[in-house]
Amino acid sequence: MYLRKLTLINFKNLAEQTLALNRGINCFVGDNGTCKTNIVDAVYYLSMGRSALAMSDGQCVRHGENFFVVEGDYADRDERHEQIVCTYQRGAQKVVKRNGKPYERLSDHVGLIPVVLVSPMDSMLISDAAEERRRYINGFISQFDREYMMALIRYNATLAERNKFLKISSDEQMLQIYDAQLAASAVKIHQMRARVVEQMRPIVAEYYAAMSLDREQIDITYRSELNERPLEELLAASREKDLVNGFTTCGVHRDDILFTIGDMPLRKYGSQGQQKSFLIALKMAQYRIIADERGEVPILLLDDVFDKLDEGRVGELMRLVAGEGFGQIVITDCNRERMVRALAPCGAEHTIFDVTYGRVIE
Repeated sequence: MYLRKLTLINFKNLAEQTLALNRGINCFVGDNGTCKTNIVDAVYYLSMGRSALAMSDGQCVRHGENFFVVEGDYADRDERHEQIVCTYQRGAQKVVKRNGKPYERLSDHVGLIPVVLVSPMDSMLISDAAEERRRYINGFISQFDREYMMALIRYNATLAERNKFLKISSDEQMLQIYDAQLAASAVKIHQMRARVVEQMRPIVAEYYAAMSLDREQIDITYRSELNERPLEELLAASREKDLVNGFTTCGVHRDDILFTIGDMPLRKYGSQGQQKSFLIALKMAQYRIIADERGEVPILLLDDVFDKLDEGRVGELMRLVAGEGFGQIVITDCNRERMVRALAPCGAEHTIFDVTYGRVIE
């Protein structure tokens, strides 16, 4: 699936814009603070039904307006069309439509048009708390495994109810019911996270070796209390602690993914270049797994990824994504000459768009 035409009305700083996209590489170049990232975010929004930038729908409305529209005209390998329209108006609920028919639940749309985003915000996966890494793995797996997404929804709903109950009661019978419900959902979540991290390990190492001249060994590890004991046993053992604290102190909502370089934490011992190369390798592994699981390649979004990469790593990245196994790509950069140099050796079909504040010109 690739995006043929993107139409935006009042989305962030874009008043009205229609873009015809190349099914290969689409490059958006312009100064920082124009609207390059907003275009990338619009493509992401059409796939995931939300902004990638931790912005509410209200924050995505252009200043002075009260609604926005993001519309995508897609085509598959047989040139069959899919139209996705996301609309939001202040004071009303967001509406996502597929071919004119609104979804009852946004979760029904996630995964239809898989997408992988590489952006400067990925640094939070290394520097921030475990919650950011769980959010990442959840969004990743949900694009190809609907059962996982539904198990996650059930788990979070039960967790919220259990936490509320812990604040007002210590009834053992009711807590056992919550425990059984949590444990049933946690099995699927834990199994899929463990499987995907194990799949990623060699692929991340492969891409990191291609991207970097460093000899250090990198690795990713899934840390979960459920690696050792079933959740029902853990909940029973932590019953007193949960009652004292008034919330659930164990479970898959406390899982983490550890990134290491040379057996040391990447956050502390990896240079900026090493961390950047690692994050790109991580997202390339995500891309390959989604493609394998779905039987179709995602749209790849590369937002300002050339920063802090030397010319050699930029060239290697472009060689990778322009090769076999990748589909439509959207790239942003503030340096047109660098973009042209990076594209030259690839020989890939591409279109370059010039971006000024709130306007895009092919």
